[in-house]
Amino acid sequence: MKVLLIGGTGTISLSITQQLAKANHEVYVVNRGHQNGDLPAQVNVLRADYANEDEVARVIAPYQFDVVANFIAFRPEQVQKDVRLFRHKTRQYVFISSASAYQKPLSDYKITESTPLANPFWAYSRDKIACEQALMNFYREEGFPVTIVRPSHTYDERAIPLGVHGKKGSWSVIRRLLEGKPVIIHGDGSSLWTMTHSRDFAKGFIGLLGNRHALGEAVHITSDESLTWNQIYQTIADTVGVSLKASFVPSSILARCSQGELLGPLLGDKANTVVFDNAKIKRLVPDFVATTRYDQGIQESLHYYESHPELQLEDPDFDAWCDQVIALHDQMLDQVQTMSLSF
Repeated sequence: MKVLLIGGTGTISLSITQQLAKANHEVYVVNRGHQNGDLPAQVNVLRADYANEDEVARVIAPYQFDVVANFIAFRPEQVQKDVRLFRHKTRQYVFISSASAYQKPLSDYKITESTPLANPFWAYSRDKIACEQALMNFYREEGFPVTIVRPSHTYDERAIPLGVHGKKGSWSVIRRLLEGKPVIIHGDGSSLWTMTHSRDFAKGFIGLLGNRHALGEAVHITSDESLTWNQIYQTIADTVGVSLKASFVPSSILARCSQGELLGPLLGDKANTVVFDNAKIKRLVPDFVATTRYDQGIQESLHYYESHPELQLEDPDFDAWCDQVIALHDQMLDQVQTMSLSF
């Protein structure tokens, strides 16, 4: 297949790019060329700023593609631009949506592709929903060959997936663990979550490419492994060889303490128990199975960070914020313990 990936170097997309190249597909990526160091040598780079429609149209002009997949479209006007660019250029267009688009709060803990899409907490998710709706209208009205893919929490060796972290990533949480400081776990840590390694996601994703049964369909691709947040953080602590000191703070309080920055990522996503029914991806791609357990994947991630000191970014603002939130929450708990309550 001749495949064009818009992006192609991110947490989700790099594994797809690498696996496609390894299988000898003809792979092209459109990006600005800033982070192409991990791309296989045989990948063709079409340098363009995705925000510039004329620039993208110029670099793709000589080509026809079997598949175009966009990993960096977040708003309806961006997918509308893609329809203009690719309606006569590809047999299949794959839009990367998000499993955070599923209704919050959930009416059922187990999510299928028929679960309604609605997220009042997170504009990011609402924009993804609007993108899906626009693309499905193009599919219904003019046969635009769209497939919608909804990843959940997907990571690779360059990412340490956590619930609460700062703007500079998760290393500051690992640093707190190593220094014996308490780390924040949202809620009581008992809700279920699903982590999916990007190489597992890539297996399912590639199986959808060129798959006529996937046209006009939306499908999520996740692991079948469900873990509580307590298990997730305990796995990390065990891997780095320290005791876990957890501070449990309600998600609603964390959202308010972060000036709303955690409102969407927590109340609109991670604070909810999510378990995915993967029957649809397994029906479309019969040999799909996620084989990387979280404890295996996190070992790879932590080893990668240990060998890449440039990724160990200090985040003193987040560290100070954690100390303040934990101190205020502990103070509130102390006050509650001194109260005499009767019913």
